Amino acid sequence: MTIKTGLVLSGGGARAAYQVGVIQAIADILPRGTRQPFPIITGTSAGALNALALAGRPGTLRHRAGVLANLWSSLESESIYRTNGLAVAKNAVDILWSIMRPEHARQRSLALLNNQPLRELLTEVVHFTHIERAIDHGELEAIGLSAMNYANGHSTTFYQGQEHITPWSRARRMGVACTLGVEHLLASSALPTLFPATRIGRHYFGDGALRQSRPLSAAIHLGADRLFIIGVSEKHLAQSSTTTDVVPPTIAQVLGQMLNAVFLDSVDADLESLHRINTLLAMQQEQSEASDLSAMRLIDTLTISPSQSLAEIAREYQHELPSSTSRFLRLTGSIRQEGPGGALSYILFEPGYCQRLLELGYHDAMDHRHQVIDFFDLSAGQTGRHSRPHHLRHGPTIHKPLNALQKQWHRLTGKSTRRI
Repeated sequence: MTIKTGLVLSGGGARAAYQVGVIQAIADILPRGTRQPFPIITGTSAGALNALALAGRPGTLRHRAGVLANLWSSLESESIYRTNGLAVAKNAVDILWSIMRPEHARQRSLALLNNQPLRELLTEVVHFTHIERAIDHGELEAIGLSAMNYANGHSTTFYQGQEHITPWSRARRMGVACTLGVEHLLASSALPTLFPATRIGRHYFGDGALRQSRPLSAAIHLGADRLFIIGVSEKHLAQSSTTTDVVPPTIAQVLGQMLNAVFLDSVDADLESLHRINTLLAMQQEQSEASDLSAMRLIDTLTISPSQSLAEIAREYQHELPSSTSRFLRLTGSIRQEGPGGALSYILFEPGYCQRLLELGYHDAMDHRHQVIDFFDLSAGQTGRHSRPHHLRHGPTIHKPLNALQKQWHRLTGKSTRRI
């Protein structure tokens, strides 16, 4: 019986760069030439981008990881959302106006930030046609992206996979078979109030982490026997306050803790439940007793998460923010010299910060090298030989989005408008 390994990539905005560093290390630890050690991949929010980039590109795992690393290394906030201060102010006025005039809100999905640059980027980064090709060739069992349905609050996993995988329905969560496209990825990463909700079919969907009480369940439903989980939470680190003054939290600090609850807490809670079920199943098997757990199976897991505080690292690179975004964060109290880092670590899509997270992810995974070898049932002679991150010498980089006038000029002169 073939053991199917599932890769679980949680959300976390810019924190998802850490996941790519871990994947780079896995590519170096596994035998050279390994194409797809994760036949089942699930992703949520920014983790969905990494999931689709891994499944939606040809080549070896090392090549795919290198491409992802180069993309994150050249990422800027302008690559994800429009940073123009006037545009943000206009969106804020639209939101306030919609509160007073509900009919105004029905005209379009409202949000503080315009993520049109992200839409353009995703259409170039992800080769959606390769997903079906990988499934047909047996390289990929299934890939699933989770989003939240604003109409009923259900966590919906849109998946594309082998024909034998059937849709599922559980308490406030369900799986829907489909052909994945850029709309599913935008929906999964649509942070509430920050990015606009995305329409799929007859419903609008938002960030998948919002109501995802069981983030590990999608991979298990898709057939995974063991889970490789890359977290972006450093909650196991000791948290101590660096200030003696007790002051009320700012709105941005409250938002930061809300984002922590959405992106970080659910994975840890679900993993805790899974470990309890595994313990009960192991006890049942030892005693050879029948029980209500007989339909369940043991799920082996390996989790790699940050060894350092990503919020503290983000504070070191706050100078990389566009001036308009930086002013907004300072006015709202998001950037302080003391206390929690607020939402900064989630929205800092800038090269220095992302590269730092790539390096941290790589070294954290290498520190767990022996656990990785055991997890994939490898012998010492089967592993790779690299001991530092592998980058493509001429890999793709992300260029700043063109404005409407520049796009028209490029078309008239025959120049490419591609961003990578």
